[in-house]
Amino acid sequence: MTQSRAPRVLRQATDPRRASYLELFFDLAFIFALMRLSRHLLADLSVAGAARTFLLLAALWAVWVTTAWSANWYDTGNRVTREFLIAVMFGGLLMAASVPEAFGRHAMVFAGAYLAVHVGRGLGFSLALRGHPRVWRSLRIVMAFGFTGVPWVAGILIPQAREALWALAVFLDYLMTRLRWPIPWAGRSTWEELRVFGEHLSERYEQIFIVALGELILAVGGAYSDSGFDTARSIAFALAFLNAALLAVVYFIPREGRLGTVIDESDVPGRLAMDTAFLHLALIGSVVATAVGDELAIQHPHSPTPTSVVAVTVGGTVLFLVGRNLTAYLIDRRPPWAGLSALAALLVLIPALLRLPPPASIAASDLVLFGIVAHQYVTTRLANKPEPSA
Repeated sequence: MTQSRAPRVLRQATDPRRASYLELFFDLAFIFALMRLSRHLLADLSVAGAARTFLLLAALWAVWVTTAWSANWYDTGNRVTREFLIAVMFGGLLMAASVPEAFGRHAMVFAGAYLAVHVGRGLGFSLALRGHPRVWRSLRIVMAFGFTGVPWVAGILIPQAREALWALAVFLDYLMTRLRWPIPWAGRSTWEELRVFGEHLSERYEQIFIVALGELILAVGGAYSDSGFDTARSIAFALAFLNAALLAVVYFIPREGRLGTVIDESDVPGRLAMDTAFLHLALIGSVVATAVGDELAIQHPHSPTPTSVVAVTVGGTVLFLVGRNLTAYLIDRRPPWAGLSALAALLVLIPALLRLPPPASIAASDLVLFGIVAHQYVTTRLANKPEPSA
């Protein structure tokens, strides 16, 4: 491709900022991935099992978020970009399908697809942009993933150290990204090179969170359908549905369409967009954990509550509140006192929840989330209350 044609691949300031249908189609692969991850966690609720699930989620999230950024940088109406989006979707499906045995007999499929997505996409856009200054952005990314690919490949070849090597690989991938892919002989990308369109990226984050909540609805609906419609399970199901609804409402409270504007108006848009991308890993992980906890509460509403059930049910909400509070702070630049109070209240309730039936953990999560919604409602009404006339 000549230098004159290269900019056609890049998204222009005049291009539509809304997500394309192909990006929404790509999210379908992530629904499947989240379903596989929740099954993976459900099969092993130990600390080690949760760590392995989070490791797989972090790798899958890296694929999704780098794809979202690619669609932000490159014109999704261009044939080259469309082809790479479809190819990445196929790679994501391969990773999702291999999740149950990712640390076993399908390790090569999971790690191989992960590396193929990142390296292949980077090489492809490097070729499309050759002769254009932005080519170095793609080349640095390719070289960085080539470096971090070493522990990924080593993990395939050394099963005994697979978890440790892959944890190192994921850590390095995220670290290199946050450091803007520093390469000794090529420098690192500037924040100007990493400039994004905030409106588009904010919309993509919102869409993927709704997709994650869709997986939560599928999980609790399936558990209720399979377990029976007795009173206890019906109550647990209603609480779980309310939980999903409150997560959606609370997620949008600190935004109200402002995240995209804040990113665009930031002195360093790329840095803020990157920070919120990392925080969304916690938010998506919270929904996966919540789905497992809600499903167990519906299936066993009368059983004594094991610590592991409280850990995923309440822990999911705790993780959500941590991600939500930090995101709210990045947007508003002031402490989100309602969210911090809700987080403290939920942590205080944990000892009591260990002595109550599993649905109580969902009810406690619903209560603190409702408290945030009520606080927002009251403060909004007070702010809009007209001043009394003299």
